Amino acid sequence: MAKLWQKNYTLDSMMEHFTVRNDYINDEELVLSDLVGSAAQAKGLEKIGILSHDEAMSLLKGLEEIAQLRKKDAFPITISDEDCHTAIEGYLTKQYGDAGKKIHTGRSRNDQVQTALRIYMREASLKLSADVLSAAEALIELGEANQDVPMPGRTHMQIAMPSSVALWALSLAEELLEETGMLLDLYRVLDQSPLGSAASYGVTLPLDREYTASLMGFSKVQNNVLYANNSRGKFEAFFLDHAEYIALTLSKLAQDLMIFTLPEFGYFSLPRELCTGSSIMPQKKNPDGLELARSRTALIGSCSMRVKSIIKALPSGYNRDFQDTKEPLIEGYRTTEELVRIMTEMITKLEVHPEALINACVPELYATDRVMEKVLSGGNFRDSYRSVGLNLAEVEGEDPVASIGKRTSVGTTGNLGIGKDRTWLSSLSGRVAAESERLSSVYSALVPGITETIL
Repeated sequence: MAKLWQKNYTLDSMMEHFTVRNDYINDEELVLSDLVGSAAQAKGLEKIGILSHDEAMSLLKGLEEIAQLRKKDAFPITISDEDCHTAIEGYLTKQYGDAGKKIHTGRSRNDQVQTALRIYMREASLKLSADVLSAAEALIELGEANQDVPMPGRTHMQIAMPSSVALWALSLAEELLEETGMLLDLYRVLDQSPLGSAASYGVTLPLDREYTASLMGFSKVQNNVLYANNSRGKFEAFFLDHAEYIALTLSKLAQDLMIFTLPEFGYFSLPRELCTGSSIMPQKKNPDGLELARSRTALIGSCSMRVKSIIKALPSGYNRDFQDTKEPLIEGYRTTEELVRIMTEMITKLEVHPEALINACVPELYATDRVMEKVLSGGNFRDSYRSVGLNLAEVEGEDPVASIGKRTSVGTTGNLGIGKDRTWLSSLSGRVAAESERLSSVYSALVPGITETIL
């Protein structure tokens, strides 16, 4: 099909490559999202009399056909298409004639792309949330299984105070639960329809934007049509920022595991199937996955920064710069998804070595406990602190397992609140499951060829 903007000349091939670049490749990810938006567009045009009922039904049938072709990887998008949006309209026009030529009535490629991206991000938020909750659950299970296994707590990487494997694991679990809640809060921002905003200023047709928004399962219309345009890139950056927070937590986990699985520590062991080898040193079993978790976190952060750098000085209204926010969005999401899944596998298969952990609980770990004992016996904190600090050689160790049970304040080793964490996990999982099920019904009602989700 000719380009959506086609004039009476042929675009220079170098300019075609420059303006399209990888967009047509990235759009492989957006086909099903666009089908949902296009189905709503067709029904919306039928509602205001631009399409007859038969024309609308033909287009909906064509969109379902594309969904089936997409499942078979038989719906190619080429550089001459520019993107999936042209490819979809081209298919509809080829198969259904004038009806296909009408589907773009009242919309710009701008709000068409915006709508597809909004559907994509909405779905990505739910899928990423589900994956992160699986990681959090694995950490909760690790903590629950090791509640009585002591572990040296560290500050500045030095021996500090008694801790436990459970406290360490659950700290990371709660961090991921918090970040999932933040991502689901962002979902409410993403869940608004830009369709009908056209090229930032709407059109003179009586488009029923509330109707098309409801068809796509959006909770509301993004009201101001210029704001709908200006939010492009910013919403992608919101999503990528939240993805980066998740990655930062997993990077900390990766760093901890690299340290604690060193032979010099021996607290944990990674399964060999999750480690690689050296091309020259036959004895090596390298935690390359953990090292790459750190670098992938930087990659995800760079995706967010790329988007913000692109949009930071744009004037109001549509600008072609927005096109270059699509690739970092997709790359950042897919990288985060892969990172979460591999780290969940690491957690699930992690082997804990209680003996090494107990042996690591040296006497100096209990120096602060000795200070607290003096305080409880009537001494003031500052003098007690100084007395213990000047006589560290006299600090005696104690039973590490008994020691972690003495800490009974909320959230400490003797009062971990695992039940609260499980309730939190269940609540978030319920929100994700309910919304995923709702969207699945929305998609299949609009385009029956989309039977589950779009990603």
